[in-house]
Amino acid sequence: MKKDFISILDISRDELDELIGTARRLKKERDVGVFHPHLAQKTLGMIFEKSSTRTRISFEVGMYELGGHALFLNPKDMQLGRGEAIRDTARVMSRFVSAIMIRANSHLEILELAAHGDIPVINGLSDQEHPCQILADIMTIVEQLHRTEKVKVAWIGDGNNVCNSLILSTILTGMEVRVASPPGYYPSDIYVRTAREQGAIVEVGEDPIVAIKDADVVMTDTWVSMGHEEETR
Repeated sequence: MKKDFISILDISRDELDELIGTARRLKKERDVGVFHPHLAQKTLGMIFEKSSTRTRISFEVGMYELGGHALFLNPKDMQLGRGEAIRDTARVMSRFVSAIMIRANSHLEILELAAHGDIPVINGLSDQEHPCQILADIMTIVEQLHRTEKVKVAWIGDGNNVCNSLILSTILTGMEVRVASPPGYYPSDIYVRTAREQGAIVEVGEDPIVAIKDADVVMTDTWVSMGHEEETR
């Protein structure tokens, strides 16, 4: 049965620990020139509806160094750009590639792609969540602090997709999150409620000084998120 990674909550705490542990081991081996062909004969189809530097490079290099192949796909050059239904694209790609990574304008597009495809779908960024980024951030926290439980994280700025994923990650990690955002730019209520209902500590306010008090980690992101350039002031 296929497994998608659309939200950070698509994995369990045990799976998160295994992912972080494996990534740290592979990183150390990479530093000394040791590589493993774990993804030999595997092809990742990458759909980018938004521009990317770090996400594209990391996925392409990762696939290459693990013995696989990454196929960059611009929707403008696909039938998607001519109005083909996402469900049809999902079915066609399922016949040729091993998995799909998509950087999408809409979270609903990713859900539809996963619903109609027979292969794993990875969320490389949507308007609602960015689980791969939070995985990388959690790994950095573990590398520096050697734990996640009770780690106090301050988020300063727009309560965007990365912030939403950070909030959800508290359910798995035991981290405590304080968000400081301007009015009108708070993280989505549904993510805050979901985390709190699972017993996570999530505070949302406007004062960055309050948010960073006693924080172990301070996080932020670009002020104007992709797709919201018209809001630049």
